Amino acid sequence: MSWNETCLNALTRAGLFENDAHRTRFQDFLDCFSDKPFFCKGVCKCMYLSAWDEEHFRILLETLSHMTLGRDRDTKDMRTLGVSFAEETPGDETYLYLLSVSYLDNSEFHLDENVQLSERTAYLIRRAQQAAAIIDQVT
Repeated sequence: MSWNETCLNALTRAGLFENDAHRTRFQDFLDCFSDKPFFCKGVCKCMYLSAWDEEHFRILLETLSHMTLGRDRDTKDMRTLGVSFAEETPGDETYLYLLSVSYLDNSEFHLDENVQLSERTAYLIRRAQQAAAIIDQVT
């Protein structure tokens, strides 16, 4: 079984896809970009998070497509873009971009105690962190 299949199956078994569309978008990302030189577990975690809805799926799809056309070998420019989105995005969605940056940096994501997140954003972060732990275990 391929790494993609193992990853997809592990996330499915854990019940971490909200619906079929979420799973399909994530699988589309894997099918299109997992063989690229810049692909790593951090990018995979970003793919899971961005596959939650069409808007974020399109944003990451455009980013990864540009990276592919530019023959990027690392995620340096993707990280820079994530930081820029975090700075420009109003409200608590900023923290979703910061979470993505932490995935690319392979670092822990921490929120200050005084940060007030919407229920939706807190839920997305919690689920993404659960998925990230599983992705880290896939060999």
